Amino acid sequence: MASLLLKNTVVILHDEKLENASVLIENDKIAAISLEEIKAEETINIYGTKLFAGFIDIHIHGAVGVDVNTADADGLSKVGKFLVQNGVTAWLPTFVPDTSENYRRVVGEIENAVKVQESETAAQILGIHYEGVFANEKMCGALRPEFFKTFKNGDEIDFLPKLKRGIHFMTLAPEIENGIELIRELISQNWIVSIGHTKAETETLDKAKQAGAKHLTHFFNAMTGIHHRETGVAGWALINEDVTFDIIADGMHVAPQILKFACEVKSSGKVTLISDSIAPAGLGDVEFEIWGEKISVIKGKTQNERGSIAGSVITMLDAVKLMLSNGFSEVEVSRMASANPAKLLGIEKDYGSIEIGKRADLVALDEKGNVKLAIIGGRICQNHLR
Repeated sequence: MASLLLKNTVVILHDEKLENASVLIENDKIAAISLEEIKAEETINIYGTKLFAGFIDIHIHGAVGVDVNTADADGLSKVGKFLVQNGVTAWLPTFVPDTSENYRRVVGEIENAVKVQESETAAQILGIHYEGVFANEKMCGALRPEFFKTFKNGDEIDFLPKLKRGIHFMTLAPEIENGIELIRELISQNWIVSIGHTKAETETLDKAKQAGAKHLTHFFNAMTGIHHRETGVAGWALINEDVTFDIIADGMHVAPQILKFACEVKSSGKVTLISDSIAPAGLGDVEFEIWGEKISVIKGKTQNERGSIAGSVITMLDAVKLMLSNGFSEVEVSRMASANPAKLLGIEKDYGSIEIGKRADLVALDEKGNVKLAIIGGRICQNHLR
C-alpha cells in the first residue's frame, strides 16, 4: 500500500491537540505525526478539519433497518457501511436475549462478515456483545425476560456460541443465582464482564468487582440510582475510583446536565460513549417491528409497547457532538469515544488513539462535526473532501 499523508489538520492526540499538523500513514499504520513537511506518495489536504482516532462502538443492536438478532452477513455489512459514514471504525454487534439456536445462526453470519470485512468500506467487527442473558427481571428494560438465564447448573455459558477469533463481552446482573461464580468463570474464559440490568446491593457489587467485573453498562439506565440514604448501583460506580462505565449520550436516556455531571465526576479517562442504537437508527421517525413487539421512533426517541425506552437511534457521531456541545474538549471526547473503549476491550496497543505504530483508523470532522474523511486500516473508506 502506498504511503498517504494527511496534512494541514488539527490532530487530536490522547492528551493534547496539534494545530496545522500532518499524519503519515504507511501500510495500515501511523508512521509519523509532525508539524514539519513530510513527503508521501499521496497527499490529501484536509485543512479545516480535526482528525480524531476512529470511534469504537461497543454496544450497538443495529441500524438502517438491520437488527443484529436477525441479521445475515450482508445486513451486518450494511450496518458497517452506515457506521463508517458516521465516524465509527470498529464495533461489537450486540445481542438482546434470544434462543441458543438463533445465537448460533447469527454468530455464524458474523463469522462470514468478518472474513470479508477487510476488503469492504465498512466499520470492522471486533467481536460480540451479549447483553442481558443473565439479567435481573425487575430491571429488564426493553429486553425479553423469557430468555433470561441464571447460573444454576454452572454450564449455561456453554450454550452461548463464541467466535473462532474475537472479543467476547457480557453484560450481566451479579445478583442472579450464582452470579459471582458466573463472573469468575467468564473472566477465566477471557470474557469482558460488565454490570448492567441490575438491582445489586453494595456487598454484591463489591464481590463482583473483586471477581473482575469493574465496568457498568449504559450508566443510570436499567440500574438503581442514587438516593441520599441508598448508594444504589449508580452511586457505587461513582464512588469507586477503579470502576468505569459507558453511557448513552443522546440527551434522552440521561439528561444532559446529569450526563455532564456524571462524566466530570468520573473523569474523561473512565467513561466510554456508546450508541445502544437499534435497527431504526438512520431511518428517521418510523414504527418498527423488533424483538417481538412494535417500537415507535418519535422525534428521535424510541418507545416499546410497554412504555420503556428501547435503545436509541443515535450514532457515536451524535454522541460526540453532544459531548462537545456539553463543554467537553476534543481531547476528552476522543478518550470517551475511542481510547477508553479500546482500553476496555484490551486492544489499546493497536487501537483508540493517534500514535505512531498504531492502526490508521481515523476520522476527520469539519467545524460542524460532519465526517469529511474516514480511514480504516490505512484505507480510505469515506471521502467527502472532493
